Amino acid sequence: LIALVSAGIISVMNFGIRALILAVLCVAAAMASEFLFQKSIGKKTTIQDGSAAVTGLILAYNLPPSIPYWMAMLGSVIAIVFVKQIFGGIGHNFANPAATARIILMMSFTTPMTTWTASGMAKTAEAVSEATPLALAASGQAELLPNTLDLFLGFTGGSMGETSAMAFLLGGVFLMARRVITPEIPAAFLGTMVIFALLAGEDPLFHIFAGGAMLGAFFMATDYSTSPMTKTGKLIFGIGCGLLTMTIRLFGSLPEGVSFAILFMNILTPHIDNFCRGG
Repeated sequence: LIALVSAGIISVMNFGIRALILAVLCVAAAMASEFLFQKSIGKKTTIQDGSAAVTGLILAYNLPPSIPYWMAMLGSVIAIVFVKQIFGGIGHNFANPAATARIILMMSFTTPMTTWTASGMAKTAEAVSEATPLALAASGQAELLPNTLDLFLGFTGGSMGETSAMAFLLGGVFLMARRVITPEIPAAFLGTMVIFALLAGEDPLFHIFAGGAMLGAFFMATDYSTSPMTKTGKLIFGIGCGLLTMTIRLFGSLPEGVSFAILFMNILTPHIDNFCRGG
């Protein structure tokens, strides 16, 4: 949660108080869902471990700031009840709850999930519709793309978690310094994206700074429950995430592929662990 604070501050600077309300509601809905579900089945409540709050906040960062509040809260319920708790709670879910909830919301409410708000720091404080950098690139409007520095700092439109690569990089370094996560998955994920982009004649910095690459690499792909246990497995997992993300971005019908890539690799995690057993 501490590592996610800097991204939250920049989101509020970008999109105003609505971003803060959205984050608070997602966290509250996630914690309430966990508490009520565990109470309903007579299980000891675990909201004090903070994992539900982290899931709710990561989900909020995966959503457009303009999304109706009830949809965002529904996403938290889906993440906690249907992805996490039904499979036994923390440590037992096979897929990342936030990534899965985002995909379900995307498939169910496509228009609200693809209606973006311009960054207030980039233009004006007034919310206006704006395509994300990845959407602009996918539509061939390269002349409208923001420069690399704006992408890195967060002066672009998009979801709350797409707008500042710097914030998530700082958070990721903090997590590694605290040994909460290890560098294998983020390094393999982002490194593969860089190599893929170079081979495809694309700007590698654009691809790791735009979209949800930083959020996914440091905060979603590294989830203990859904990523491999061995160092070799983590490298394979990260490479797979990077390859799938870039394949979807460059050749798929959607401009972004981070959540889909992570979910697909989550499904392969048991097989990766078996392959790397003893590695």
